[in-house]
Amino acid sequence: MPKSTATCNSILALMYNATPWANVADDASSSPLTNVYVSLHTGALTASNDSQTDNETAYTNYLRVAKARTTVGWTAPSGGATENEGQIQFAQCGASGATLTYVATGTASSSTGHVWHYGALNSPLAVSSGITPQFADASLTITES
Repeated sequence: MPKSTATCNSILALMYNATPWANVADDASSSPLTNVYVSLHTGALTASNDSQTDNETAYTNYLRVAKARTTVGWTAPSGGATENEGQIQFAQCGASGATLTYVATGTASSSTGHVWHYGALNSPLAVSSGITPQFADASLTITES
């Protein structure tokens, strides 16, 4: 069964803005996540991929990017979607490159983090020495359905 738009907005607000969902779910009180981590991938991700390390790129200097888990990092959900607030800029590629095909959000700055959302890039991005992958403000849209 599909979810209502209000429910989708509440789920996204809880996940990306740490906003409690009244009478349903609260953000962890003792040690809540303070960031959502954006990762880049060289192969397809599917619903069975629970780890951000699955097909994750390893180009020289690559690191996941942290975005604040607030409305400073992600817009307040509307219409069942949220977008990045401000640019998301990854490290500039050094000696070894990669071809990027997917992006994901998740829970860890490195190693295994749970994938929250994932999607294919509009077109593959070949990253080589001197290239800096980035998403402009409001260009990474997360949709809950």
